[in-house]
Amino acid sequence: MTPVPVRSVLVPVIGGYLLGSVPVAVLVGRAHGFDPRSVGDRNPGFWNVMQRLGVRSAAPVFAGDLLKGTAAGLLGLAVSGGRIGPVGQVHGRSVVPVYAAVGAAMAGHAWPMFAGRRGGRCVLTFVGGMAVICPPAFGLGLGLLGVTTAVTGSFAKGARVAVFSLPALQLPFAPATHVAGTGMLMTFIGARFGQAALAERTRRRLQDVDVRKSRSRVGRRRGHARFGRGAARTVSTGRR
Repeated sequence: MTPVPVRSVLVPVIGGYLLGSVPVAVLVGRAHGFDPRSVGDRNPGFWNVMQRLGVRSAAPVFAGDLLKGTAAGLLGLAVSGGRIGPVGQVHGRSVVPVYAAVGAAMAGHAWPMFAGRRGGRCVLTFVGGMAVICPPAFGLGLGLLGVTTAVTGSFAKGARVAVFSLPALQLPFAPATHVAGTGMLMTFIGARFGQAALAERTRRRLQDVDVRKSRSRVGRRRGHARFGRGAARTVSTGRR
């Protein structure tokens, strides 16, 4: 493996995290009077904002989250000397800095320092980073997105197929070690989805507990009220 200076990794990691921490969805949501972390699926990302505002108003979220990954990857490429292969894929000393920068941007998107560490699931940030890591795979992914969307009539299905296919699309243009690195970035996305699902289950469970407690308090009040009325009738009967 080609030796990589510490500065070539440290600078992209710090810069990537700061770029990823820009809470685009939260900023767009607040401009329209809501916080995406408290509505819908509570994910501060393009899909949740789009479902509330529509595609046009959510477009800045799509572009912003995508460009965070791309900008981080380009930062890693610039700091490491811009080593690229014959079709534009990262090469040599640039591999580790670019992957580190994209991973840091994803971490920033997930736990943004500018938004109380409450972030999103990193899908678009990862995809934007792939535009630098392996441009041919990114381009093929866009084509696959278009074809799958046209065939199924669902952009969501097309997006899933395209994103999950990126490692396979990268394989003809990069060594297996690079593809493994892409897989590691994708496991981060999976972990975020799992974390979000666990948080949602916990939230619902706590809501159920609160509802049961509320019903129990109401039941006790009604019981006390019935007891009070019964006692009053008994006293009234005794007086007669």
